[in-house]
Amino acid sequence: MKIEQVLAEGAAPVVAILRGIQTHEAVEIGQALVEAGVRIIEVPFNSPDPAGSIGAMAKALGDRAAIGGGTVIGTDLAETLAGVGGTFMVSPNVDPAVIRRSIELGMDVLPGFLTPTEAFAAVAAGANDLKLFPGSVLGSSYIKAIREVLPKHSRVWAVGGVGAANVAEYRAAGVFGIGVGGSLYKPGFDAATVGAKAAEIVAAWNACAS
Repeated sequence: MKIEQVLAEGAAPVVAILRGIQTHEAVEIGQALVEAGVRIIEVPFNSPDPAGSIGAMAKALGDRAAIGGGTVIGTDLAETLAGVGGTFMVSPNVDPAVIRRSIELGMDVLPGFLTPTEAFAAVAAGANDLKLFPGSVLGSSYIKAIREVLPKHSRVWAVGGVGAANVAEYRAAGVFGIGVGGSLYKPGFDAATVGAKAAEIVAAWNACAS
């Protein structure tokens, strides 16, 4: 599934970032996330065997969730990601070549930006979704300010330091969605733990006023 399909079915705009996940546990943890309401799942490429984990989840869960890859910093990684069934790519930076290639491959793109210059470069390369990273460094007031100058169609996702405890603050600032890593998954967390944390994050998001 693509991100837009998942959102159209009512899923919260929450990306689970499974940095460090092992392939043998990917499907079980992915199932726990989907059951808890988190249906956008990212495996960063600096994880062990990311292509294997993404491919396994895409095969098992691709009809219920958007499965993608993060830390996509080269066109070769974008091609690998698309080749194993990934439907979206996330990067920590703005590389127009990576954005364009990912779009050519049919994937959604969430490039990471910090400055207005980077944000507009990503938009010029074809990105509608922009990942503010790290979100906690400049905070929700920065998000509110930068949204005032971005094109109306651009959607800002906050990643880094965002979780159930402060999601209301970021949603009030106008973020479209969030990405959650360490407060949701760390190596060693089992599926039950991840599922419980995911349910807490979804509940916190849904409790916020639109």
